[in-house]
Amino acid sequence: MRDKGSDFLIFDQASGTYRENPEQMVRDDVEKHYWLHVGRTILKDWRLYVMLLPTLLVFLFWRYLPMYELLGAFKVSDQVKPVADQYFAGFSYFKTLLVGGGASAGMSAEFWRALRNTFLLSFYGLCFGFPMPIILALFFNEIRSNIARSVYQVLTYLPKFMSTVVMTSLVMMLVKQGSLTSGAGIVSQFLARLGLISQETANAGLLNNPDFFRGIYQISGIWETAGYDSIVFFAAIIAISPTSYEAAQIDGAGKMAQMRYVVLPSILSTIVIMLIMRIGSLLNIGYEKVLLLYNTNTYVTADVVSTFAQRYGLAGAQKGIASAAEMMNNVVGMLLVIGANTVARKASNVSLY
Repeated sequence: MRDKGSDFLIFDQASGTYRENPEQMVRDDVEKHYWLHVGRTILKDWRLYVMLLPTLLVFLFWRYLPMYELLGAFKVSDQVKPVADQYFAGFSYFKTLLVGGGASAGMSAEFWRALRNTFLLSFYGLCFGFPMPIILALFFNEIRSNIARSVYQVLTYLPKFMSTVVMTSLVMMLVKQGSLTSGAGIVSQFLARLGLISQETANAGLLNNPDFFRGIYQISGIWETAGYDSIVFFAAIIAISPTSYEAAQIDGAGKMAQMRYVVLPSILSTIVIMLIMRIGSLLNIGYEKVLLLYNTNTYVTADVVSTFAQRYGLAGAQKGIASAAEMMNNVVGMLLVIGANTVARKASNVSLY
């Protein structure tokens, strides 16, 4: 659209001439000296930007620069040549993983098994692990003693600050794995006495049985992260105005009714945002915990895409296959984020972006 002269000039009837619009002069000055204003702002708050620098470097070296290596999923694997000098292989690695055929049939079957296990472990974690922080936050909100609440919160937060190695070692000792303990662990003995498992299964170690791996993984995950994840929901709960509770009490609402009609609707936006973020990481299972807990006996239910990539990329020296597997895993995760965000925005007008 053609700009009109009146948008930039003002006619002065006294002198019979045109002069520039003062508002336009201000806009022109701001555009002309934009980077000067940015530089002055940075110099004024330079301490904040210095504190931000380590985070930027972490994202640069551990998030953006490694993206260059994704080219390995489309080039012939060569341990000597850099990625830029390798020959283009097209989508052959993706075809090998998805279709297989011939000598690669076993690899394709392992990949589909790993993808299925990744989805199942994440889906079970979403169904059972996601509600637990919300329930904990509701319980914390009902504790009237600040000292007791602080003690309970610290006790539930502590597992999050243990290293993965320590946490998995505790799990192994509880269910008896390898030579860490003599005989069955305390959890295995308890289940055997209840008649839920046989004594032979308890003595062999629950982590050697593929039927128990997913349950152990989910229960240990809830124990490790539920308390720490409840911080966000508890912060949203304590931000609710007391007048909302008073109005509900006047209407005759008890504790359960207040949770249902006051607390949960008030923190719904927080729940939706956290759910979208959780769905986004649905297929991104940290391989460290699985790698420390699984063994060859439990590959059928424990092997995930990350451990599959680690096994073929590092131990098998097939970096192209590993890169292709991780890329497909991340692409599916990105599509899940977009889909969950779209559904949430249309259903509740609350979305991540």
